[in-house]
Amino acid sequence: MDWQRCYVGLDALLEAGNTLEDVQPGVTYRGDDIGRWAARQTRDWAQLNTEQRRRLEELGVRPQAAVRAQKLPARGAAKAGAGKGTEAFKRGVEALRQYIAREGTTVVGRQHAEELPDGTSVRLGVFLSNHKSRRDRLSEDQLAALAGLGLEWAA
Repeated sequence: MDWQRCYVGLDALLEAGNTLEDVQPGVTYRGDDIGRWAARQTRDWAQLNTEQRRRLEELGVRPQAAVRAQKLPARGAAKAGAGKGTEAFKRGVEALRQYIAREGTTVVGRQHAEELPDGTSVRLGVFLSNHKSRRDRLSEDQLAALAGLGLEWAA
């Protein structure tokens, strides 16, 4: 039942215009971390049954080895700023902007989830922690967006 619910969530996120690249751990749908679930499916592909694999492949999900092979050539270009303005990052910035407007601070608890007006939920604490620890991989535009919201570590 959990698998089916998460599958429906992934399908809904994709139908809403997101790409698989946008659905990273921390992206939720109706309370389920669909990004984490999707990553687990690609990692544990061999443990899935034939029908689960077929359904995931229809959505464009592939086993982890295939995902890595597709991403490797793009990583060098990504550091230069190409393709790094993902929808997931934009949602995270929108959620942070909303949080700051309401709370007046950039201090966010790790478990805090921010609900956006479109109904999606962003695990804001996780978003900030992940981006702070990976700031060396962010584009200049992404760092500028975060610094513009008052995050000193992004300046």
